Amino acid sequence: MSAVTDAQVTTPADARKAGNWLLIATAIVLGVWVLLPIYLLIVNALSSPGEVTAFPKRFLPSFDLGSLSFFINFAGVARALWNSVLVATLTMILAIGFGAPAGYALSRFDFPGKGTFRFLVLMTRAFPLPLLALPLAVMFIRTGLDDTAIGLALVHTTLALPFAVLITFSLFSGIPVELEEAAWTLGCTRWQAFRKVILPLALPGIAASAVFAFTISWNEVFAAAVLTIENRTLTAFLLQSLGESPLYLKFAGGAALVVPALIFIFAVRKYLFAMWGIANR
Repeated sequence: MSAVTDAQVTTPADARKAGNWLLIATAIVLGVWVLLPIYLLIVNALSSPGEVTAFPKRFLPSFDLGSLSFFINFAGVARALWNSVLVATLTMILAIGFGAPAGYALSRFDFPGKGTFRFLVLMTRAFPLPLLALPLAVMFIRTGLDDTAIGLALVHTTLALPFAVLITFSLFSGIPVELEEAAWTLGCTRWQAFRKVILPLALPGIAASAVFAFTISWNEVFAAAVLTIENRTLTAFLLQSLGESPLYLKFAGGAALVVPALIFIFAVRKYLFAMWGIANR
């Protein structure tokens, strides 16, 4: 009887300890899964051409900037990088500019077909982009939007908009409507209540949605390769130019593609942390 009682007493503690170890192991595995490719990319980008193909690999790079310097000074890279920044920024602005009001309307107003509308917003991602490439190209040529940053940003916005709508819908739904009603009783209009009460609470989530839209545009390659010729983004430029390039230049190109996105995410990290309730640093 004593043994049974001891087992019953110690089992919950052992279960919690096992759960903690499982959580730690999972976090370590996920961290390695995410960080190891980035680490190898940076190490090879900052190594000399001979060190890239050498074995065994060095744990720390030699900080040879020859590959990066050659890639950055290669004709067309600077313009492609600027096009990527411009298109991703426009996509982020358009996705949030249209998605946040739509999410707010879905969370605060009831109208016929509301559930169907939410479903249709999500189903827009069910159409594969290659299937739409030809009609998009024809339409863009006819309207003069082909090979332009705003034209490509519109395509990327259609990719990011469903997520922006659904994320902001969930975000605004989690903010009690009573806060707005209290602001109305104090003399605020609906817009003033939104700007002074709701927007500060929703800003971290909106920032997270904006980062997601920026990342979708930054990484997208198919539409950029099909709809642009002179004004290619960096992803389309890399696809066109580095297919037969040496391995060290491919690592340099990959670093040039990944590092700006990481810098952008790092710059807005406090909003992402605030979304999950983590204290700002």
